[in-house]
Amino acid sequence: MITEEIKVIGFDADDTLWVNEPYYKEAETAFIRLVSAYGVERDAAAVLYETEMANLELYGYGIKAFMLSLVECAIRLTKGTVTSDTIAKILGIGKEMLQRPIELLEDVKPVLEKLSPRYRLIVATKGDLLDQERKMTRSGITAYFHHIEVMSDKKKKNYMQLLHHLDIIPREFLMIGNSMKSDILPPLKLGAYAIHVPYHTTWAHEEVDEEPGAERFYRVEKLKDILKLIPPVSVR
Repeated sequence: MITEEIKVIGFDADDTLWVNEPYYKEAETAFIRLVSAYGVERDAAAVLYETEMANLELYGYGIKAFMLSLVECAIRLTKGTVTSDTIAKILGIGKEMLQRPIELLEDVKPVLEKLSPRYRLIVATKGDLLDQERKMTRSGITAYFHHIEVMSDKKKKNYMQLLHHLDIIPREFLMIGNSMKSDILPPLKLGAYAIHVPYHTTWAHEEVDEEPGAERFYRVEKLKDILKLIPPVSVR
């Protein structure tokens, strides 16, 4: 069981609290279908990923950044012959993503109901601020959280800033998420605790070969299983 020193529990949002990556996969498929009409010979998925990686530093994460990369990728793939009608359809793909209802993952509400009276719960996610705030509002689970943090990135320095803002030390913090790269390794390197809840599909950018050591690291198959690891007493 995790130490009773824990005061704050952080949850990743996308693919930890609600469905996210499958929508990107669907959008990518629709995009490839559109540009294939131009007789594109290159691997559209590979070029799209390359474009996204090149744009990360400028655009950051989220659907709007993805939309810009889709448009740029279409121009590259078609060598500038893509029509305004196709561009409009590409933008429509992104707008549809922004307007999708929130689909909470299994056991989210029961887990939050059990933990929220005992711990300070926060959301620590990255992406576009407006979009993530919109998702939180639509999710119906905002009331369970003490704080919502939309981060520009989720590296060690970003978590250091978050813990400073929360006025806690690393061993008083537990992070829960599906991404080993963003949710697990950085907090562990700070000295915090982390629980990995794998999701069936992960963006290639979030995949890493590195495995954390056993100390302060846990892995469960389902979100509800975290309740077996967290002390049932209030430490706030």
